[in-house]
Amino acid sequence: MLVSLSIRDVVLIERLDVPFAAGLSVLTGETGAGKSILLDSLGLALGARGDAGMVRAGAERLSVAAEFLPPRPGNPAWSLLAEAEIDAPMTDPWVLRRVIGKDGRGRAFVNDQPVAAALLRRVGDALVEVHGQFDTQGLLNPATHRDLLDRFGALGPQAEAAASAWHAWSAARTAVAEAEARLARARAEEEFLRHAAAELETLAPEAGEEERLADRRRLLQQGGKLIEAVETAQKELAAAAHPLSAAARALERAQSGELFTPALDGIERARIELDDALGLLAPILADVDLDPAQADVIEERLFALRAAARKHGVAVDDLAALAADFRARIQALDDGADGLAKLARAEAQARQAYMAAAQTLSRARAQVAARLDAAVAAELPPLKLDKARFATEVLAEPDSPGPGGIDAVRFVVATNPGAAPGPLAKIASGGELSRFMLALKVVLSHADPVPTLVFDEVDSGIGGATAAAVGERLARLSAEAQVLVVTHSPQVAARGHHHLKVAKGGKDAVATTVEVLDAAARREEIARMLAGETLTEEARLAAAALLEGRR
Repeated sequence: MLVSLSIRDVVLIERLDVPFAAGLSVLTGETGAGKSILLDSLGLALGARGDAGMVRAGAERLSVAAEFLPPRPGNPAWSLLAEAEIDAPMTDPWVLRRVIGKDGRGRAFVNDQPVAAALLRRVGDALVEVHGQFDTQGLLNPATHRDLLDRFGALGPQAEAAASAWHAWSAARTAVAEAEARLARARAEEEFLRHAAAELETLAPEAGEEERLADRRRLLQQGGKLIEAVETAQKELAAAAHPLSAAARALERAQSGELFTPALDGIERARIELDDALGLLAPILADVDLDPAQADVIEERLFALRAAARKHGVAVDDLAALAADFRARIQALDDGADGLAKLARAEAQARQAYMAAAQTLSRARAQVAARLDAAVAAELPPLKLDKARFATEVLAEPDSPGPGGIDAVRFVVATNPGAAPGPLAKIASGGELSRFMLALKVVLSHADPVPTLVFDEVDSGIGGATAAAVGERLARLSAEAQVLVVTHSPQVAARGHHHLKVAKGGKDAVATTVEVLDAAARREEIARMLAGETLTEEARLAAAALLEGRR
């Protein structure tokens, strides 16, 4: 809810801090006292359009800050700030602030973080709904009507079922579209795929084959040197074997007990290592084949592999995987029609499930709409709208499905008997519109998440019992939301839980001031509203009676 409004250098206001509280707050004052400036200032903080003409004469800039307690979970403001990565404390107040210079340039802030004016306006719309002096989205925006109807009728489970079915159907449609696209691409490439697959099948590439062939080629290229080196090594190692044997025989002939055993063991190990080395060299020599034909075969194989890799734009080592992919795509092409048919059947089933859920939701909406119409109709006569007719249109549009179902919902009114109903904003006059809004707000108080409601002169053109009915409904509405009302009606003013008087004061009696009235001052103000300029004891008694009647 709105906690305070701080205004600096707006029109006639130099410095003004206005506190607000829960419940119903009434703002009264003589015509021209500055009530409109107060609401315009609130509008600026909420993102309404402003200009340099609102900057107080002699000031460099205006500044307006509205402080709010954090809204309840589920209010759209939470997600708006989260998407914008703006700090939104759970317990500390939120502050919406607007600054406009005398050059017309403006800046907007939420919780001291700069934001675009459009975001400030969206956050403001989620926190405050104003009926009267400036445009509002709220109930006048048909885009909100379907959700309001669902919340009024507690249709959350049916709406969630339809949304879930919609997402399942959307996923099935996407799967069909992707399968069709894949099949179309495969068919367009079918000739190439089969030819390329056959080529790679004949080539039969293996992973790591290029490196093995390159190593073999290097071996062949160095074959002569390798053979010479191996043969020389074999000769030297064979020659080394004789001295080892001679040394062993000399020590064995000496036979001095265990004295030469370690030496003999070492000579034996050397002979074994020598034999092992000779054994390792023999296969190398056997493997070196200097046949030029073999070198040609390797060169041709490497050329073929690298040519295929260049053709397909892959590494040689990836040719085997590419061949497997071609085979899989050909298989998918062969199986594509069957797979597509299965997906199409699944999509049809998902669509059928969605339409069933959407139609169930649509029937429920029609029933809830009748209840809403009856509830609003009961509120209209006391508000001097007994000739008006309110209707909730639920128009099924099966050709325009969506996650919210197949219905377009809008609230329409007819203010005169026999007249065709139309949108609220276009059919109702200013005073009628405000009272229609009040009736709807009372009925939808549990369904509408906006925590603060502002009504500007909702009592315009009415008095007596009708004004009393307006006041009674405003008080009822304030049990669900914070309500601020600008009023000239003593019957409405008497219903408030808090009373703020707007007046002109200061040295030149031109500056706007706001005073929070105590009980005695409040009785005097309501008496003034009853009697006009000349206060009488009768007016005071009547004011006291109105206040006592409220209690």
